[in-house]
Amino acid sequence: MSYQALYRVWRPQKFADVVGQEHITKTLQNALLQDKISHAYLFSGPRGTGKTSAAKILAKAVNCENGPAAEPCNECSACRGISDGSIQDVIEIDAASNNGVDEIRDIRDKVKYAPGSVQYKVYIIDEVHMLSTGAFNALLKTLEEPPAHVIFILATTEPHKIPLTIISRCQRFDFKRITAQAITGRMELILNETGTQYDETALPIISRAAEGGMRDALSLLDQAVSYSRGRLTEEDALVVTGTVGQGMLNAIARFIQKENAAEAVQTLHRLLMEGKDPVRFTEDFILYFRDILLYKMTPDLEESLERTMANAEFIEMAGQFSEQAIYEYIAVLNKTQQDMKFTNHARIYLEVALVKMCRMQMRNTEAVSGPEIEGLLEKINRLEREVQELKNRPAGAAEPEAARQPAKKMSRPTSQFKVAVPQIEKVLSEATKQDIQNIKSRWGSMIGYLNERQMRSQAALLNDAEPVAASSDSFVLKFKYEIHCQMASDNKAFMDSISTILNELTGKPYRPFVVPEESWLDIRRSFLKKQKEDGTYTSPADASDSDVQEEEEDPLVSEALKLVGEEFLEIKD
Repeated sequence: MSYQALYRVWRPQKFADVVGQEHITKTLQNALLQDKISHAYLFSGPRGTGKTSAAKILAKAVNCENGPAAEPCNECSACRGISDGSIQDVIEIDAASNNGVDEIRDIRDKVKYAPGSVQYKVYIIDEVHMLSTGAFNALLKTLEEPPAHVIFILATTEPHKIPLTIISRCQRFDFKRITAQAITGRMELILNETGTQYDETALPIISRAAEGGMRDALSLLDQAVSYSRGRLTEEDALVVTGTVGQGMLNAIARFIQKENAAEAVQTLHRLLMEGKDPVRFTEDFILYFRDILLYKMTPDLEESLERTMANAEFIEMAGQFSEQAIYEYIAVLNKTQQDMKFTNHARIYLEVALVKMCRMQMRNTEAVSGPEIEGLLEKINRLEREVQELKNRPAGAAEPEAARQPAKKMSRPTSQFKVAVPQIEKVLSEATKQDIQNIKSRWGSMIGYLNERQMRSQAALLNDAEPVAASSDSFVLKFKYEIHCQMASDNKAFMDSISTILNELTGKPYRPFVVPEESWLDIRRSFLKKQKEDGTYTSPADASDSDVQEEEEDPLVSEALKLVGEEFLEIKD
């Protein structure tokens, strides 16, 4: 096969060709000039960023006959032999397929032999994280103290899978994703050298689709050139990468701004019929609004735009959206992108998102209009008049009669919750210790049962509740606050679920009556007092609130109640 892919033909042959990794190439060049070559290196980073290429260039540089130099000459027999793979002293190993202990033991046995044709024997182990634990252990000692004529270069895309004992024995270099500008510049060089005609707007589309990988970018470029007919156009790049053009993004954004959901969805349907991926479109739309937001913040930094170019149409669209609207659009699209991962109907989620974005501005307008605004404006005007009157009042002037009058003590608002006192007193008259213990012993199981049924809010409401008395068919459920009683009593399904679950756990359909803690103490005290007066007093059967029982039976408390009355007496433990 005479034809070779672009990424193979244009593979870097010297450090200057490694694009976007200047922080690494400069360090290695300085080490070569100062003769400070380490015995082991670890190159880590995303795919297609130049790890293996840099390893081969380093192998040529240390063995170059014209060295030491910052760059290999690529002309001597050593450089040419390493480039074409004819020199056996530079060994490249794929750890994905040679990850066993035996392969590493073979390396360990052969490192002691001196190189045959160059100065250094170089082992390049690609995807080193695929080695087994035994293979890492076999490599450990050799990697730490190899012979003086051996250099190890480990390359990986997942450094977190490599044992720390291996990492600590290497000089680590982290390759970063290549910027879109750097990838575009490299592609321009290649196309100019090959004499291929192209539109300048096509290359940024390919570079952004590569997501920081030069190899991915060159593969897409190769495919786009093959798809084009003599000249690489923007449309060719959009078709090959599956990206949506900026013009279509501007059109859909304009429909959203005009709240025209029908046109927005129809435009989306046309894009999907052309073969565009809804997930990819969602990502492009998120980056589109991200670029609008950054342009509104920093118009001078056009290089910060990832998805768009700051042309006249884009600048016009940026002025149409507020910052708050952009935040909401990005949040909706991001939520949609997450939902798409778990469905086979990504198109439906995207259509719903577009309709929601079109309605969002209308809802915001409705939220800040109407009679509520008129009332607020009236209050503001009245306050402004009062403030102006205070400013105009001369110093030392008498205060209005209303201001000199002492403030009235605020009365405590009456509770809207009505306690079912007769039903609770009936439960107290029929209460038994066996029933209350039967409920209390299974109360934790009931709350856990609610959590299992995804009724966490109801379970949380019962965390502050306590059953305090029970008869054969009913029980009193005490809440700390009245608002919780109101919430429980208004939710009939919640009250029924308590009876149903207790029936499953205890075998009795206990019906709950809710009461606030403060009201419960009064009801119980009144009930006990009435029993004593009638001569029917018995020991309380609710096994709770023993302090109340002690208060009723304490002779000192009884005498104090006779002297001063309940209104002026406060009993504390």
